[in-house]
Amino acid sequence: MAKKLSAGIVLYRRRGQGIEVLLVHPGGPFWAKKDEGAWSIPKGEYLEGEDPLTVAKLEFYEETGTEVSGPCFALTPAKQPSGKIITAWAVEGDLDPTAFRSNTFSMEWPPKSGQVQSFPEVDRVLWCDLALARKKLLIGQRVLLDELDQLVKSSG
Repeated sequence: MAKKLSAGIVLYRRRGQGIEVLLVHPGGPFWAKKDEGAWSIPKGEYLEGEDPLTVAKLEFYEETGTEVSGPCFALTPAKQPSGKIITAWAVEGDLDPTAFRSNTFSMEWPPKSGQVQSFPEVDRVLWCDLALARKKLLIGQRVLLDELDQLVKSSG
């Protein structure tokens, strides 16, 4: 069985003495009432042989409607509790959270109703400091924040 791979972007911006990161909230009925521990970095799955940075940039665009530009700093891949490996890059940038737009997906909803509905892949985006991001982010992705914090501190 092939291992599950995902690639994403940790977009950050400097604010005062610290940084803020951009998180996305998954759309659809399953996630509608979930908050702490439910947010993610913009990311998506890819297959072995695909270029993960290209996938990460494409997924960022699909989930936010904004292209990533600027230097991309590779972070150590994070193994999720499910076994999925997330390869991520830190990119300094900005995005207006009120102007984001996400692609959509379709699913039968309500279950067993025979009705197919369309939902945004991402229903909200949020800039938050690292302390809040650690609460909001899925537990397996939190390690990316620690490495980002060290990267930014060492780069001045």
